[in-house]
Amino acid sequence: QVQLVESGGGVVQPGGSLSLSCAASGSIRSIDAMGWYRQAPGKQRELVAVITNGAGTNYADSVKGRFTISRDNVKNTVYLQMNSLKPEDTAVYYCNVKGVLARILSRFDSWGQGTQVTVSS
Repeated sequence: QVQLVESGGGVVQPGGSLSLSCAASGSIRSIDAMGWYRQAPGKQRELVAVITNGAGTNYADSVKGRFTISRDNVKNTVYLQMNSLKPEDTAVYYCNVKGVLARILSRFDSWGQGTQVTVSS
């Protein structure tokens, strides 16, 4: 069983910044990928950014140049630094972690509870 704890959401003015974090805990053997997804009102959930086991990254076109995903392998934590925020970034942001469980060696796909990010003047 893997648990994810998210933090860092809030309200910010356009052009401002926020930093999200997500810490994974449990009987984890290895992590293949960590990522952030978001769902805005009236829209489909979309991938925002992902970082793989090889530290490669991928971003949605809408956030390239503004958002940065990073991870701390010792703490099993993934971060999302969001700069130059726009009203269209307003959404619930969800952390996702994929990997392999210790002992039983089965794969897992865990989600955080979501954190609200609101960008408004």
